[in-house]
Amino acid sequence: MSVYYYKGARILAPYSISSNEPMFEVDTVSLKKQRATQNVQRWELSFNTVGTPDTVQDMIIAAVLDTQSVDTMVMPQIPVVDELTTITNNSPVIAQLAPLGATSVTMGVSSTSGTLPKGSFFKFSNHDKIYITTTDINFDGSTDLPVSFFPSLRLEQPVGNEMKVGSNAIITYYKNIDNMSGVTFSDGVLSNSGTIELVEAL
Repeated sequence: MSVYYYKGARILAPYSISSNEPMFEVDTVSLKKQRATQNVQRWELSFNTVGTPDTVQDMIIAAVLDTQSVDTMVMPQIPVVDELTTITNNSPVIAQLAPLGATSVTMGVSSTSGTLPKGSFFKFSNHDKIYITTTDINFDGSTDLPVSFFPSLRLEQPVGNEMKVGSNAIITYYKNIDNMSGVTFSDGVLSNSGTIELVEAL
């Protein structure tokens, strides 16, 4: 399993990755359900970290300064996805234009091999939104292949754009200020950095 870091401190398992997609539901007089969404979605992360003497200062500064600005880090993957991923190129190239609102894109296979399992988080090279694959992808074939994902595209993807996977899948986030907590020391040693909650910056 890959190791992920926040401000130089290792993210501990278990960690939580949630999809926030506001949805409205009403019951009609015939008791049918109707659901509507604004077609917006963001990822929300919650985790604890284990620090070292070298990362204590960064953790304290992050608790104080990172409340109004956006920051970035590698998007943590689901552990089983890490184990199944064998892709050799973390930036495969788009082979056909994908329009705004699409939920699939055709990827080239000439410079890539291996597999990218469903449930893999990734982004595209021309914007910061994080997506998740909804089908298994095998780049070992000789023809370009479709890649399905969620949510729908926030920006058109031209030919030659890159799909950023693995360590290239960088999430841009705000720190959640709803339940901010500080850093706890015991006998002068960092003992707890509290639960850190991040929300994707859209």
